[in-house]
Amino acid sequence: MRRAPRQKRTTTGRLRRTAGLSTLAVTAALLGGTPALAGAPPEPSVPELALPSPPGGENVRVLVFHASAGEEPPTVNAGIEAIEKIGRQGPAAEHFTIEATADPSIFTKPRLGRYNAVVFLTGGGDVLDPEQEAGLESYMEAGGGFVGIHNAARAEPYSDWFTGLIGARPTGGTDNIQRATVEVGDRDNPATKSLPLEWKRPDRWLNWAENPSGSVHTVARVRETTFRPGAGATGADHPISWCRDYDGGRSFYTGMGGTAAGFQETDFRAHLRGALLWTTRLARADCQATIAANYKAERVTQPNQPGQHDQIGEPHGVVTAKDGRVFYIGRGGEGSDAPVITDWNNPDIGKGKGTVHVYDPETKKVTLAGEVTVFGNKGGGGELVKNEEGLLGIELDPDYLANGWVYLHYTPHSEINRDTHMAERRVSRFTMDPKTNKLDLSSEKVLLKWPVQIHSCCHSGGGMAWDSKDNLYIATGDNNSSQFSDGYSGNNPEPNFKGVSFADARRTAGNTNNLNGKILRIHPEDDGTYTLPEGNLFTGKETDEGGGKTRGEIYVMGVRNPSRISVDKKTDTLYAGWVGPDATDPSETWGPAKYDTFAAITHASNRGWPFCMGNNQPYRDRNLPDPSKPLGWYDCDNLKNESPNNDGLVNIPPAEPNNIWYAPAGGGPDYPRDANGVPSYKKSEQKFLLPWLKGGGQAAMDGPIYRYDAQTAGKNAWPQYWDGKWFVGDFYDGEQPRNAVVMDPKTAGSGGLPVHAETLDKIIPVGADGIRNLMGWTFAPDGSLYVLDYGRGFFTHDAKSALWHITYHGGPATPLPADLARKAVK
Repeated sequence: MRRAPRQKRTTTGRLRRTAGLSTLAVTAALLGGTPALAGAPPEPSVPELALPSPPGGENVRVLVFHASAGEEPPTVNAGIEAIEKIGRQGPAAEHFTIEATADPSIFTKPRLGRYNAVVFLTGGGDVLDPEQEAGLESYMEAGGGFVGIHNAARAEPYSDWFTGLIGARPTGGTDNIQRATVEVGDRDNPATKSLPLEWKRPDRWLNWAENPSGSVHTVARVRETTFRPGAGATGADHPISWCRDYDGGRSFYTGMGGTAAGFQETDFRAHLRGALLWTTRLARADCQATIAANYKAERVTQPNQPGQHDQIGEPHGVVTAKDGRVFYIGRGGEGSDAPVITDWNNPDIGKGKGTVHVYDPETKKVTLAGEVTVFGNKGGGGELVKNEEGLLGIELDPDYLANGWVYLHYTPHSEINRDTHMAERRVSRFTMDPKTNKLDLSSEKVLLKWPVQIHSCCHSGGGMAWDSKDNLYIATGDNNSSQFSDGYSGNNPEPNFKGVSFADARRTAGNTNNLNGKILRIHPEDDGTYTLPEGNLFTGKETDEGGGKTRGEIYVMGVRNPSRISVDKKTDTLYAGWVGPDATDPSETWGPAKYDTFAAITHASNRGWPFCMGNNQPYRDRNLPDPSKPLGWYDCDNLKNESPNNDGLVNIPPAEPNNIWYAPAGGGPDYPRDANGVPSYKKSEQKFLLPWLKGGGQAAMDGPIYRYDAQTAGKNAWPQYWDGKWFVGDFYDGEQPRNAVVMDPKTAGSGGLPVHAETLDKIIPVGADGIRNLMGWTFAPDGSLYVLDYGRGFFTHDAKSALWHITYHGGPATPLPADLARKAVK
């Protein structure tokens, strides 16, 4: 059924395509403005054009429309020639013919229905009268295809409908031809799948009055740091090509194509060809995957009943079973009205309940599976008072549905020493009844345990993950205070409690003989023990420096607080994020500001802390007798751990550069370096290699790699577009990252920067009523996303502590198989 005719703007003030176009109208057309039409008479309705649905057929035709309000741009002939050649490329089933015209009357004629797609290769301006625009609308409503190139975004400047068809209007910018880097984020779309990850090309780059990301599906962005964007710069997220299903049809727009020479480029022609294959219905594409309105975020847990943990504890980690059930843990902080004991003379100091809950998406019900008694309810305050121990991590056995085994990473209250302020961290296996969702606490088998100091806070780590070989990765924090080093490197050897240093991370993260500040890798065995897989950083049998100075469980050393880790089982790449120290600004004396860090780790390695951060930016050494006086800069390639608190190797593995790091001032701070490779650390000289992110409070929360699986995907699975993208986030929801990034597999494991990043803020809601404090996130087997919101307090849980479920409702790729122009084409 066709809908009622639209009301069209048609007045004597509506400008026609004439040589006498007024200066005002020319300016408005070029800038994409919409001048006020004061006193305009009522707009008469314009009849819609009767067209077949869908337009065109197996004899695929493309109409190239190139009328302009002013002089015809020099790109027209080059564009027509390129599209003609594109139509003859590839297999015969993908060929099409073209017709080119500057006559707008074609849009009022029934023969418009012969064309599978219409290309606007115009110089902009008001090129259609109301009846002609109505014909174009009718064409789209019937299921037609539209491709806009460059200045097409300046056409029909007074039409809101055409603005929606294009997706955005240009503003400001520069007319100079500049070489820039295009980031190709969609690796599945026919218009971009064959393009380089980073595509360097010259063009005239447009800025946008409003950023269309989130309302259109962006397939490529131009990196503003690689050219001079001029007035009205769009920012770090600068879309340049996008598509969307619009008004019944398919619309693709590219801001490229501003030069005649560009149409000779092989890659640009491949880009246009893919756009035309989709818009002519010769190929399918998902142009809905990043449109925010296609996602639904739903809170699935309710606030706890007073004095209970019936729904949630202090959120601290989430995993899913293969049957879709969601397991999430609470660290150990009680409700804000519960007592907190901080007196070391009290046997109940820090005693709390680490909770394990199960959410069943089939029944929509939550079960409190069990509670372990932990040292983890010590509240807030200074770093010598508060505590981040407790129940820190959870994983399900790869064969959980058969054996019911659950692995918990926690600090049992029963093992603390109130005299020495030491505790035991452990990873234990428990058995859960999959039918009742109840944890059998008596079934505990302790796989691994090690000592931790609990005199000072913070940074306990906690995440766990499996690889494809059923090896278990365990993230441990270095649990040291940075307040005794002014927020820079945690390398002050002096502060100690009863002989145990609590401000020197060289004792922990930088120590080859200590399991704190590490990511461990073990292979759990059925009898509750573990073996060591080959390829860890150490075997534990090294004879260097007298022997006995390494631990074979260490896969990664030099991490500060890896609360969240993930493993992509397709590649067995380990992904991790960790929190940095507290210095707000860089110091020419001590080194870099606080860097929160993410790394894609493909091999056993040292990630640098507390010697080096980011892309191997060194700190200054300090040691006894006076740690307040700086010594030499650390050599990231030839590290020595000369701390008096080190009982491991002095000569330790070199620091390896990380992929993502960010400070309060911005993402990827970098500096000029001297002959010895030491950065200047001058604020006036810093540049930001990752302008799409910025810090603040900062607490890095690594997320998953999404893998789309057609065999298990549910009806609300996130689409295949996200396949292979790495989700990185921060606890806080200000300017901190919640992004999906694309890594170049050739460089990811050696510290290569992301080649593309896009924000998730419009999909994962932020703000007071959204997910303000992201504490954990994971994809379920059905392809939907679960996210934990920590709540609004610290060391507690409150009414905002919740589990959320984020599902996709955009539907399948278009056109539907039955609507393809040539049914044999898939």
